[in-house]
Amino acid sequence: MSKKAALVVVDVQNDFCPGGSLGIADGDRVVIAINRYVEQFAAVGAPIFATRDWHPPQTRHFKIYGGVWPVHCVQNTQGAEFHSALRLGPTATVLSKGAMADADSYSGFDALDGHGIGLAALLRARGVEHLFVGGLATDYCVRQTVLDGLQQGFDVTVLLDAIRGVDLVPGDSARALEEMSLAGARIIHGVEELPC
Repeated sequence: MSKKAALVVVDVQNDFCPGGSLGIADGDRVVIAINRYVEQFAAVGAPIFATRDWHPPQTRHFKIYGGVWPVHCVQNTQGAEFHSALRLGPTATVLSKGAMADADSYSGFDALDGHGIGLAALLRARGVEHLFVGGLATDYCVRQTVLDGLQQGFDVTVLLDAIRGVDLVPGDSARALEEMSLAGARIIHGVEELPC
């Protein structure tokens, strides 16, 4: 794998896994696959970025304040923590999104690191040209991160074994995959398809 590649892990947080306030069916099943990808990327020194929803207690994103979603991933709560089995490793960069009360911020490209630097700038600073994306959820934050990555000029590969969808409307995840593919993303089924 080229060092010009990066792994982007999207929102693998407790509230998006079974038992969470916005639990996705089999959402926790992505963890095993993502941990394998982390090992592979870390082994060749490729950068790893992990985004997280980091909402304030009151935001228009939540249904009780006019949004679509139940309260989830509130800053500094257990629901906002990464899944306990996720092994991002010591070199991963964590970025937070949705921290403003007036923003939905589905895309990882809306996320900022602890110094206020966005994902696109961090990727370019590391010379990254190709993103490999997994996480939650296929039809929302993964979809938007992939589409924005393509729009920003990156090559993007979606890791099918490392994503799961909400499917608020049945078929949303399948439609999202088709949209990402038509926009130029490559979709692979497993770690064995990664380029060496």
